[in-house]
Amino acid sequence: MTLLHLEAVTKTVPLPDAAPLTILHGIDLEVSSGDRLSIVGRSGSGKSTLLNLLGLLDSPSTGTLTFDGRPAKKFSSAERDRVRGRDIGFIFQQFNLLQGRTARENVMTPLLYATGKQFWKRSTLAAEMLERVGLGHRIDTMPEKLSGGEQQRVAIARALVRGPRLILADEPTGALDVETGASVMALLDDVALSTGAALVTITHDPAIADLASRHLLLDHGRLSTVRDDGRPNDLVAVSRRLPHAPQPAASEIGHSGVAQGVGA
Repeated sequence: MTLLHLEAVTKTVPLPDAAPLTILHGIDLEVSSGDRLSIVGRSGSGKSTLLNLLGLLDSPSTGTLTFDGRPAKKFSSAERDRVRGRDIGFIFQQFNLLQGRTARENVMTPLLYATGKQFWKRSTLAAEMLERVGLGHRIDTMPEKLSGGEQQRVAIARALVRGPRLILADEPTGALDVETGASVMALLDDVALSTGAALVTITHDPAIADLASRHLLLDHGRLSTVRDDGRPNDLVAVSRRLPHAPQPAASEIGHSGVAQGVGA
């Protein structure tokens, strides 16, 4: 089942005292239930801008983006919020945990906006998800008492507690050591496989990208398929040949969308 479909999508943002900057050029992409795909690209290639579109945090300048068969441009602001909260789980490099709140309380946060059973059983559901990510013994621990890998596992549990159909992981291991990062990615992969969710990992690290079964390359805002059979050496070689994409100086950025999209 197709969750996301992008056709000829572009993203252009205004710059003060300069011509508009086009970050994404003619993006064609289809993401279906159960997909495990990686999007790799150097700094400035437009990865974060693409993530914002996939997560319905932003809208294309031109082209079409549909979620679950419905054009995203027809969603109201409230509908976008509901879809993001119910169907999309976000995992970032920075854990963004609430200080002064236990692991369980952090994982419960998305359930505060749920309805019915998920709301009334939020404490139990949070504890069960922490158990699933191997932190059942740490449910009442504060974030500052957790290691980096444990904090990322709490963030993963928080992203997955509502059973999203699409998991978007933006540099999810960037703040972790190699061994812990591999463990976190294995966990994400296992959860995605067991639930049938689509897992999209956006990264600059070919080694992390190789863990997916479908590899895409974002180069200067243009998306292309590297391989669909999981052979890693091709992705590594292509990525290493890429020059760094040019970026505007910070003083040139006058739009919040650019601050998120350029240079990531």
